[in-house]
Amino acid sequence: MHAVLARRTADEAFAPTTATAEDAAGWTRKTEQRLDKAFSALEKVRDWTGEQDRDRVKALLSQRARLTAAVKNLAKGGAGTLMIRIHGDFHLGQVLVASGDAYIIDFEGEPATSIAERRAKTSPLRDVAGLLRSIDYAGATLIEGKGVSTAPIDEAQRDRLIAEFRTRASRAFLKEYWAGRHFGGGAAERTLLELFLIEKAAYEVIYEAANRPTWLTVPVAGLSRLVKRIVDRDAGHG
Repeated sequence: MHAVLARRTADEAFAPTTATAEDAAGWTRKTEQRLDKAFSALEKVRDWTGEQDRDRVKALLSQRARLTAAVKNLAKGGAGTLMIRIHGDFHLGQVLVASGDAYIIDFEGEPATSIAERRAKTSPLRDVAGLLRSIDYAGATLIEGKGVSTAPIDEAQRDRLIAEFRTRASRAFLKEYWAGRHFGGGAAERTLLELFLIEKAAYEVIYEAANRPTWLTVPVAGLSRLVKRIVDRDAGHG
């Protein structure tokens, strides 16, 4: 899909461009805005069903300043990367498999954004982040305890199962994505992907807090893993 959308064309509305420092700064601002809303939503939640969820939220809130600094660093390399028209609301539910082929549907973009924003060129890594977060949700619907469908298995086995599914599915997708595009996939893009993963997880926290509170644990866990990895790495711990 992205390879097709990145083809050269005389149609200015679809012609690929290169991100500027201003575009990268805009990605930073949007991520920071969503994080602010996500943190505000988390601060309002008083009742968590599990101690692990409370601990995750407490840790996230304590890392707020460090995460804001990390977001700025992640966006720095965005200048010079590819900008194209993208799907805008890409997740597993937008892919239909039939007759041995895959069909991508619903190119209307993210419902919460304006039409102009949906039509604007941006980084294709936004779609990549959307699908990676969708894989996380797919695993959670199988093994998360309350509020989503559950498979009756031992808790330790359950945790190992979802961790393995999330890791292997995400790696397989990214491996084929970088290989199939035939452009990009360098250090700058891989770092930028983390920025959009944070942005997407923050959006999910906001959405779930407002619409499906029992699902809030899924994006909280995802954002917690992202923050821990990024902050620990910036601190020189891996």
